[in-house]
Amino acid sequence: MNAPYATSIHAVIPCAGIGARAGAAGPKQYALLAGRPLVAHTLDAFLAVGPIQRHVVVLAPSDCDWPLPPSRVELVRQGGETRADSVKAGLSYLLETGADPDDWVLVHDAARCLIQPSDITRLIDACTRDGEGGLLAMPLADTLKQADAEGRVATTVTRAGKWLAQTPQMFRLGALLKALSGDLHGITDEASAMERAGASPLLVQGAVTNFKVTYPGDFGLAEAVLAARAAGLKGST
Repeated sequence: MNAPYATSIHAVIPCAGIGARAGAAGPKQYALLAGRPLVAHTLDAFLAVGPIQRHVVVLAPSDCDWPLPPSRVELVRQGGETRADSVKAGLSYLLETGADPDDWVLVHDAARCLIQPSDITRLIDACTRDGEGGLLAMPLADTLKQADAEGRVATTVTRAGKWLAQTPQMFRLGALLKALSGDLHGITDEASAMERAGASPLLVQGAVTNFKVTYPGDFGLAEAVLAARAAGLKGST
């Protein structure tokens, strides 16, 4: 049974990039992972979260490679040169097709294919209680070094209070679109746009496995996580 949230909740997944660093033959989001396109694993998690009413995937205008049936997924072929452009296209589409500016929207990287429905639900619950919006993130666990111009350690930076941002990031639809419509210099994610607009996004602890597949070695690590999950499910039956 869906939670009785006061406003609608939607998901926007930008999927217009090519993922050049991944070393795949084509866009990394379509590379096979455990026998299925990477993006299929991403969508599985969001489609399993009942309170999410609409699922919008933003593709590049020339993208002819979408490998999945569009059932329960709305494809928007208006992706831009940057991730922010694609997110704005998805947000605008939602507003143009009946969504309300006060609705919540979750923005998630297509390449974070190991996200779990439980993590998405935990973010939704935290943000709807908080009212301002927030993001999944992980407290920094490693020692952090500041490099100089020659690639040597200049100083060790305290890790206290430092977090690694993840997605999804969840904000009010109208407020997020407005925040992304200004000067985007230095804006690296939705949370940083909202911060510039005066918000203080809530940090909700995510999972170490919710990493973004970026480099060639990440595919093997992601497959290992999926295999472990599948083995765990078989073992519980």
